[in-house]
Amino acid sequence: MEQFEEREQSMKSANQVSIYKSLLVGILIGVVGVFGRFAFDSMALSIACWVILLIGTIWSFKAVFKILDAK
Repeated sequence: MEQFEEREQSMKSANQVSIYKSLLVGILIGVVGVFGRFAFDSMALSIACWVILLIGTIWSFKAVFKILDAK
C-alpha cells in the first residue's frame, strides 16, 4: 500500500500545471530563436538567435527533468 501512495504522490507532483507552463515557455522561446535564426540575414542577429534558442532549450530540459524527477 505504501508503494501505491508513493506513486500517487509522484503523479501529483509530476502533473503540476506550473511545470507544463514552464515547458511551454521554454518551447516558445526556442521557436522564437529558430524563427529569428532563419528570418534574419545578419551575423550578429544570427548569433543572438542561437543564444535565444539555447536558452529555450535549457529551459525546456529543466522542465522535462523536473517532470521525470518528480517524487
